[in-house]
Amino acid sequence: MFDFDALSKAMARQTVLCVGDVMLDEFIYGEVSRISPEAPAPVIAVQRSEKNVGGAGNVARNIAALGARCIFVSLIGEDDAAKTLKAEFSGEPRIEPVLIVDFLRPTTRKLRFVSEHFSTHMLRADWEMAAPAAPAVEAQLIEAILAALPRADIVLLSDYAKGVLTPHLIRSVIDAATTLGKRVIVDPKNVNFAVYHGATLLTPNRKEFMEATRSPAETQAEIATAAQDAMVVAGCEAMLVTQSEDGMTLVTRSGSTLHVPAYPVKVRDVSGAGDTVVAALAVTLAAGADEETALRMASAAAAVAVGKHGTATVTQNELRKKILPHASLTAEEKIASDWEDLEEHLAEWRKQGLRVGFTNGCFDILHPGHVRVITQARAACDRLIVGLNSDASVRRLKGADRPVQDERARAEVLAALEAVDLVVVFDDDTPLTLIAQIKPTVLVKGGDYTREQVVGHDIVTANGGEVLLVDILPGHSTTSLVKRARENRS
Repeated sequence: MFDFDALSKAMARQTVLCVGDVMLDEFIYGEVSRISPEAPAPVIAVQRSEKNVGGAGNVARNIAALGARCIFVSLIGEDDAAKTLKAEFSGEPRIEPVLIVDFLRPTTRKLRFVSEHFSTHMLRADWEMAAPAAPAVEAQLIEAILAALPRADIVLLSDYAKGVLTPHLIRSVIDAATTLGKRVIVDPKNVNFAVYHGATLLTPNRKEFMEATRSPAETQAEIATAAQDAMVVAGCEAMLVTQSEDGMTLVTRSGSTLHVPAYPVKVRDVSGAGDTVVAALAVTLAAGADEETALRMASAAAAVAVGKHGTATVTQNELRKKILPHASLTAEEKIASDWEDLEEHLAEWRKQGLRVGFTNGCFDILHPGHVRVITQARAACDRLIVGLNSDASVRRLKGADRPVQDERARAEVLAALEAVDLVVVFDDDTPLTLIAQIKPTVLVKGGDYTREQVVGHDIVTANGGEVLLVDILPGHSTTSLVKRARENRS
């Protein structure tokens, strides 16, 4: 998989140029208490309300929440909603808003009435003029975008069909970005994908994809076939079809298909989940992540977003907890109590389609060499299990005076590492039985072994997994540390 900390630092150095339709999202939360005596209409007993920056503005907020900078170009009117949006952006130090004023249109505003108890939308009222920007306003938008383009690492077009992304503007931005060698991600609304010709990546949801391709898009094979034809029309390098609880599927022009399952979560509100996905994609791709890593980050970000009420943003810390869910657990919670406990973890991870990694050792005195193997092992998978030799096993392997620390102490030290998701103590001389039970996707050992010397390599490869050898750090060994400590003591 990837080093989350390294990727996070890289994300913080990126600047995303985001262009699209901003709107003011308002939410009134309450419950229907009775029917109005004035008319046969429900009366909502209001409990609270909130206002958020929505539409493409929510994409910008998510980019900033993930630690990157965002130059945000959009269109507003001259009204109270515009004043509210400006005030909201003033509190976002990572967002540089470039808001062009169109005096002839209202600022797009959406007011939703939501059941506080059931988290269901009961009614929505819209203020908008969903018409293309007038030529003079369009010219101002294009001028602002082209001026900002050289400072951007990647470009993101968030189309809500409210007037900002006219065909001429889209063409101007994609052509200019291509000339400067900058990738363009488009979250499309127009079902004629040819409008976005030359973009790097299109991210339609299943409904948009079905309308654009006239495909049922019910299976991965149907999505892959229809996407290949659609990419010819769109002239793009790849297409990502988001499918809510069914995950997301990336299809490339080269013919490869990558599907990432959705995280199992309790959905509270899907408003703005797509914004979170494209924001995470843009920031992680700009930071140098590969496609699979970017998709997994986007999937995790979406899972966090739909677990919140309203138009939500996702922070790096929230993303960390979703990507590394066991990082916040106590050491005791990360130590498997028995084989049944291990099987429960494995069943859940397999259900989520996660890559399970495994490494093992005595880990008597944890040193930098151990940490290197463990962190690199975690970077190669979604969940890492560390097999730990029991005290009896260590004595047979290392001698009667070992281990220095008992198995419980060693397990707790390992479990305290963020990179470790589960610690399993085994009593055999080798972890062969444990590997046969786990059937890991990735088996990791230090580079002082050959693949053929790694215990369980045949089991892993026979199940389609891989064996990864990590270069060891010279000069670090538990045996030498123990010897040095005893010599100093004597």
